Amino acid sequence: MPTLTINVLQKPLFSSTRLKGLGVVIGLAIAAMAVFALTHAIKHIDYDEVLAVVERTPGHVIALALMLVATSYGSLTLYDLLALRTIGRTGVPYRIAALASFTSYPIAHGIGAVALISPVIRYRIYSASGLGGLDVANICFLTGLTFWLGNLTAFGLSVLFQPDAISPIDFLSPELNRWLAAALLLGVVIFLVWSWLSPRNIGTLRWPVRLPSGPMVLLQIAIGIFDLGAAALAMYVLIPPEAHVEIFPVVVVFIVATLLGFASHAPAGIGVFDATILLGLGGEDKDPLIAGLLMFRVLYHLLPFVTALALFGAVEAWRGVRIRRPA
Repeated sequence: MPTLTINVLQKPLFSSTRLKGLGVVIGLAIAAMAVFALTHAIKHIDYDEVLAVVERTPGHVIALALMLVATSYGSLTLYDLLALRTIGRTGVPYRIAALASFTSYPIAHGIGAVALISPVIRYRIYSASGLGGLDVANICFLTGLTFWLGNLTAFGLSVLFQPDAISPIDFLSPELNRWLAAALLLGVVIFLVWSWLSPRNIGTLRWPVRLPSGPMVLLQIAIGIFDLGAAALAMYVLIPPEAHVEIFPVVVVFIVATLLGFASHAPAGIGVFDATILLGLGGEDKDPLIAGLLMFRVLYHLLPFVTALALFGAVEAWRGVRIRRPA
């Protein structure tokens, strides 16, 4: 019933079958192109050398990357906190918001069904605090808005100052990339001004969605940029020096890889994220880059996914014990 309720509530805003079909087609197209590019990129990889590079990575580098990953996931918890404040659920404590965020994001993204799994996990967490399906649907929408506002702003700013970094990926000239980035940032500014002028609401009578105010939108953008920046820095510190990549191109390509990974709906963006990184940053010798990418996958995707599964399972088991105890 929780799943059915959330799905029904989401229908008014996303009822167009054509749009859904177009999204599926786009996701499949991105995944297919990524698989082709990835297959071509790893043809001449020396896997023994890749493992040797991983083994040579200093422990303090791994520790620093792990701290940056923890910082990124810590900022993700603020997505839910801002959403709760926007819908007026100020009585829900931060620890509940953090639990819902940390369990829903790694599990849903790791499985590759964010729109389906994330609302269900959030409902299981928030229902104990008195939130219903409508509240959870609004939270999912607002957290997604925070993610996209932050990522698109970071993408626009990075491409504006480094337009040639994504030319190997989109095959466009740096000048055209800069104009596209400026247009994207203009759209974000228009949305910010629009939300700042007066309180905004969208949706239907069955599913009204209160949009964040202008200051809250600005805070969303800042948190989104901080989250993405910490994750990109984790990726950068794990790339060995022999890969000869600068930090700013890493940030630009990382953002593009993240957005394409989400658009493909592949589990953890697998294949799409990796192909984008290799195309955007890889030179003739891709072994060091693949080693860094492999370590990042373990620290940023695999470790949080396993931890979130264990934590969510422990919460469900504890609730089961509490329910059976009075009986």
